[in-house]
Amino acid sequence: MTELKKRGSQFLHNTYRIVRRLPPSGQVAVILISLVLLTGLFADWLSPHSHVLPSGNALQPPDSRHWLGTDELGIDLWAQICHGARLSIFVGLGTALLAGLGGCLIGILSGYFGGMTDRLIMRLTDLMIVLPDLPLMIVLGVFLGPSLYNIILVLAIFSWTGPARIVRSKILSMKQEKYITVAASYGAGFVHLTTRHFLPGILPLAAVSIIRLTGRAIVAEAGLSFLGLGDPTSKSWGLILNHAVQFKGIYFTEFWKWWVAAPLTAITLLVFAIAMLARASETLANSKL
Repeated sequence: MTELKKRGSQFLHNTYRIVRRLPPSGQVAVILISLVLLTGLFADWLSPHSHVLPSGNALQPPDSRHWLGTDELGIDLWAQICHGARLSIFVGLGTALLAGLGGCLIGILSGYFGGMTDRLIMRLTDLMIVLPDLPLMIVLGVFLGPSLYNIILVLAIFSWTGPARIVRSKILSMKQEKYITVAASYGAGFVHLTTRHFLPGILPLAAVSIIRLTGRAIVAEAGLSFLGLGDPTSKSWGLILNHAVQFKGIYFTEFWKWWVAAPLTAITLLVFAIAMLARASETLANSKL
């Protein structure tokens, strides 16, 4: 237990040091993302009403009891936004980690082995880049079925190419360094070079790629849910928008002011904060390279 506390304290200390080195825009982005993350984690405590059961009149405007109003079933929108934050963070991080780690591994393999392996991987990468990802994501979403895990899998399939190409270029550059050639001449294999040299060298680039993929995945999940391909049992921000827009005459009434504006504002703020953090992290990573 003492060792676990020590590692946790060290992790928080290192995180605090990294955040302090970020420019002001990056620090503001960290605060915004942290607020969204905390909102999702403590959604049950922050929302006094249920996010799946009616707790008021249908299409009730915001008041002291329902801070963001209610939808057509009388379900509190603030509760839905809080629980939707949890889903957005889960989908964004899940997709970014799966695609980022997979893309980094593919990039390392391509850059290290070269030759036929590199050509095959790069041709596959080029093919994935030129494919129209949105129509194919829609088709795969329909084929695999509405599920958060299926959405993460579909998004990861079309998101690994960016990290793979970036990491491959970095590995090709690192292979020319003297310490790599010396280690290889002494018998260091792929596993040793990867764990001791390649991974520490690509870590800043991988971190920036994962941050960017998180924002892209959140937007893509919201888009798929908006088209009706999301998990119908979830209350994601995109699904809230889907229900709002499908309501007949939504823009000819006052309902859009809270029913559409709330999830749209949440998505915009979160994606904007992630974009600012990615920009600040890229600046910090370039200063270290």
